[in-house]
Amino acid sequence: MKNRDYTSFEEIELDLKLLSLERKISIEELKSLKYDIREDLHEFSWLRTGLKLFKNFGGILLIKKIFK
Repeated sequence: MKNRDYTSFEEIELDLKLLSLERKISIEELKSLKYDIREDLHEFSWLRTGLKLFKNFGGILLIKKIFK
């Protein structure tokens, strides 16, 4: 942040309000990012579970073909 010379308390209060709003916006952006990452990982875990089930099912089919 750049150094600034203030000439009145109103300028200080205005800057404090702006910084407060920027902070709130950043917090909301982080919350949104957290939700997006959680959703992405959740979908990946479903995909991984599906692949694991498919692998097990494929193994069972392969064993059935071998013993026929």
